[in-house]
Amino acid sequence: MSHDCSRPTGPEGIYPFDARGVAKRFRHAAIFGALDSLNPGEVMRFCNDHDPIPLLQQINNFFGSKVKIAYLSRQPGEIIIDFLVTESLD
Repeated sequence: MSHDCSRPTGPEGIYPFDARGVAKRFRHAAIFGALDSLNPGEVMRFCNDHDPIPLLQQINNFFGSKVKIAYLSRQPGEIIIDFLVTESLD
């Protein structure tokens, strides 16, 4: 059964972000903007059709330990990652 990234997935504080619907040239800026808008304790549930390893490295380099990354699915064509903001990003 496939995950539907367009539907809310859990308790308040988990915000879906389906990167498949964002033009490639805007994706990284949109993802960084979405992360920057989260408060500590909130999660962005990211969905994509491929494993965004360069993006994960950029997020780690920029935010460091302030954003925790956890894969929920790493199946071909269905990548789901939770980004948990652990402290203020400003």
